[in-house]
Amino acid sequence: MKVARILLQGEETFALVNSEGKMSTRDEIVKKTGLRLPHSLDEFMFGGSLQKVNDRTKDLTFAHELGKLKILPPITKRFGKFPPREPVIYLKPHTSLVGPFDDIVCPKFVTQLDYEGELAFVIGKKCKDVSEKDSLDCVAGYLVMNDVSARDIQFIDKQYTRAKGFDTFGPCGPWLTTSEEVPDPHNLSIITKVNGEIRQNSSTSNMVLKVNKIIHSLSLVMTLEPGDIISTGTPSGTVLSLSSHLKYLQQGDIVEVEVGRLGRLRNRVVFS
Repeated sequence: MKVARILLQGEETFALVNSEGKMSTRDEIVKKTGLRLPHSLDEFMFGGSLQKVNDRTKDLTFAHELGKLKILPPITKRFGKFPPREPVIYLKPHTSLVGPFDDIVCPKFVTQLDYEGELAFVIGKKCKDVSEKDSLDCVAGYLVMNDVSARDIQFIDKQYTRAKGFDTFGPCGPWLTTSEEVPDPHNLSIITKVNGEIRQNSSTSNMVLKVNKIIHSLSLVMTLEPGDIISTGTPSGTVLSLSSHLKYLQQGDIVEVEVGRLGRLRNRVVFS
């Protein structure tokens, strides 16, 4: 099941998305099924309503075309990220999160703006000191993430928080694909394009730290809670890794990140 967080008539709510990319809104689901549902995606995902609707999807009508409704980031809580070799943890603020088609708005004093297409996942239940074997049972679902980064700030600070924590530096979505639709998160393509040019073209099969290892390692440090977003790291192909012949992102550039089975982000760069 794919679940999107949307803005409808000025209010946040959620919708289900079928395999053709068409949506059924929360109010339409209630009308068709008679179920009592919360209004927020977080409560729907983590409060016990998901399975009730999952058993009634055959009753639903998916009438809204993708792009006709405003899509927001599917999860609004905090998230961290692992570089590919060492379990170095950093946090990005929730204010960095924006929707799959929103602008990346960058202050003009940033001179080296970079992209990082990544697989991200959302924790579905509270867990601490979880084993690698049981880690995937803690995943509610998966989504696409662009871990936008100001490299010049990163080089000055020698750490990641400020460089990756700017408002709008976390485009994500386009929806949350629940874990039963992703039996193997380590067999998904990752493609990033800038103005149509492929910059990153890899697979989650190449991840050095797998999802279960990341959850295990992180849960040894902190208690993970429902709604936490964890982004897993980026393949080669960023400007930082190929800086000999690529330019950092410029005004008006279009960055697209697609992860197989999960969907695609498309964000315009705007310097302000």
